[in-house]
Amino acid sequence: MMRRGEIWAANLNPGRGREIAKIRPVLVMQDNSLTASGTPMVVILPLTTQVYPSFKRWRIMIEPRDRLLKPCQVVVDQPRALDKERFGDGPLTSLTTEEMAAVEHSLKGVLGLL
Repeated sequence: MMRRGEIWAANLNPGRGREIAKIRPVLVMQDNSLTASGTPMVVILPLTTQVYPSFKRWRIMIEPRDRLLKPCQVVVDQPRALDKERFGDGPLTSLTTEEMAAVEHSLKGVLGLL
């Protein structure tokens, strides 16, 4: 079962406009109890290796470790819900408590909840 804070590979194709696409790592954000309830969807945040310093307020850096091979930014400003069938390999790694806190803080900022 996927767990909140884990990074998995997922197929985000097809993308439209400026949406993030491709097969890429994604961060599982939804609560574990919702995942365990049998919902077919999972709320995620995509990751990218394209680092944009001007977005550092909203995007959290994750250094390579375990099976995550490159430094990535969590793209907090593009949350999505994906069907479980879009997920492939995982977990690649898990975020630390501090990294998850930073992602949650950034997501609150993106959603205007601060």
